[in-house]
Amino acid sequence: MTAAAPPPDDHASSPEGAGRAVPSPPPGARIDDAPQGASRPAPASRPGFRIGAAQRQAPRAVLLAVLLALALQIGWQASRPPPRARAQDLPPAPSLASLRLAALGDPVALSKATMLYVQGFDEQAGISIAWRDLDYRKVVAWLQRVLDLDPRGQYPLLAASEVYGGVTDPARARLMLDFVYASYLEDPDRRWPWLAHAALVAKHRLHDLPLARRYAEAIRLHATGPGVPAWARELEIFIAEDMNESDSARALIGGLLRSGQITDPHELKFLSDRLDQLNAGHKP
Repeated sequence: MTAAAPPPDDHASSPEGAGRAVPSPPPGARIDDAPQGASRPAPASRPGFRIGAAQRQAPRAVLLAVLLALALQIGWQASRPPPRARAQDLPPAPSLASLRLAALGDPVALSKATMLYVQGFDEQAGISIAWRDLDYRKVVAWLQRVLDLDPRGQYPLLAASEVYGGVTDPARARLMLDFVYASYLEDPDRRWPWLAHAALVAKHRLHDLPLARRYAEAIRLHATGPGVPAWARELEIFIAEDMNESDSARALIGGLLRSGQITDPHELKFLSDRLDQLNAGHKP
């Protein structure tokens, strides 16, 4: 029987290994002790090479850079002055045509939204504006736009006479009272309460009795509907008495009694008694 041929030697069959064989290093020998001319592993694959040390040093450098940037950011923020809220001026009121276009067929809803915008403008982010610091001419223009959108609305006149008209600045208060007066003349039977309040503001806060009498006279002459109470038409009488104009007061009372506008028996008796008192005090 023919014996099997031994397997071919790789080193002998390869061109590089032809002629001599490279023995394997004995167990426990170092790679540096390999025979002269033997192949050695690449330095990168050797254990303990310095690439690992460089990889361990990189995160430390990055951490230091981040800490330095954070310290600079904190220092910059600390050196900045504290933020201060600044009040914004009320913008001019838009035109009535643009508001009606924006209303999309519902001017009453837009009127209410516009009124909320104007009333809330004194409260801004981080700051509260006093009413006396607002531009009252712009406020009047906005209130007029609200009334134009909803002529039956009463809130703009209430705000003008009781809120904006209650400031301690007489010039600003007069602007609001004049706005109420001009608006009253457009619908006296429905807007008389706000002019009556304006007359009281003119009398007690502005101490301007002629202006208060002017408003009270407008109520007596123009507010003639059945829903107007008698005291509103009699307001001019009391202001005339405060002005020491007894003759005017007696003339007003007599005119009301003769006009037939006063129908309530109690009011008629009150006016008659008041007229008798004025006549008695007028006698020499």
